[in-house]
Amino acid sequence: MNTPTEIAEFARNIVRQERDALSSLLESIDTNTISQAVEIIMKSEGYLIVAGVGKSGHVGQKLAASFASTGTPAFFMHPTEASHGDLGMIAKGSTLLALSNSGESRELVDVLDYAKKEKVKVIALTSRPNSTLAKAATVTLLLPQVAEACPNGLAPTTSTTNTLAMGDALVVSVMQKRGFTTEDFGRRHPGGKLGLRLQKVSDWMDRTKAGNPLIDQNADMTETVLAITEGGLGCVGITDENGGLIGIVTDGDLRRAMGPNLFEMSATDIMTPGPFTVSKEQRMGTVVDEFTARRIGNAFVVQDGKPLALVDLKSLLAAGYV
Repeated sequence: MNTPTEIAEFARNIVRQERDALSSLLESIDTNTISQAVEIIMKSEGYLIVAGVGKSGHVGQKLAASFASTGTPAFFMHPTEASHGDLGMIAKGSTLLALSNSGESRELVDVLDYAKKEKVKVIALTSRPNSTLAKAATVTLLLPQVAEACPNGLAPTTSTTNTLAMGDALVVSVMQKRGFTTEDFGRRHPGGKLGLRLQKVSDWMDRTKAGNPLIDQNADMTETVLAITEGGLGCVGITDENGGLIGIVTDGDLRRAMGPNLFEMSATDIMTPGPFTVSKEQRMGTVVDEFTARRIGNAFVVQDGKPLALVDLKSLLAAGYV
């Protein structure tokens, strides 16, 4: 296997084996056991504690993080560390999710014994129904016994793929059972691009010193130019006698109106009437998408027809929203 074609075909074959393993998993999911596992987690009075070693441990860390971010308080506990004092993390009322493809990971023995003494319910993720782990579990989510995609049949590949997929299925099933919403998700993800997109415009207003450059509809062109310049945001909103937004004048509007009679005009002569606006309840991701689709760089936040703040693309770029 030396040519690029041979290497690529070998890689495709690995993916095929993983796909076939997932197909086997799909067919093996049992209605009663998955439902029971979901109910155990839902009724848990404490934390969901995820434990596993080796590659199962790495999958377990991901699952613990996914549970925690979707409404189920959870953390990962390393079985080796558990035997040296971390067993104290397993409090009564909590639930243990233990991962081991063979079900015979010796590092899990102390964890399982302690869970039994504390009457902590155990959910097992394993491919061996008669294993030590399965026998100690309250409920076992049984994985199909499939050959590893590794040429030697040793390195965890298909088994870890199935473990992760079954774990994700459990995470999302619990999430759905809780009625976990986009708003719930956003509150737990304040950082990063994802978190910023999930924020509402009102959150953005609270976090920033948003400008709100406005002038009256009767303002002349000198006032208009000064307001755009002083605002530093490339535009100014035009309001009526009641403070309602009726239009916007941008740098582009000024350039298009440039001529010998420019300063004989008023703001309403060159404004864009009925400009695109956003509400406080919209998500920032939606606002950014609208900016891109409409090819605009700013929009006023409006409530009851009155402008509250200006959302501008430069500020969004600087803050990481784009």
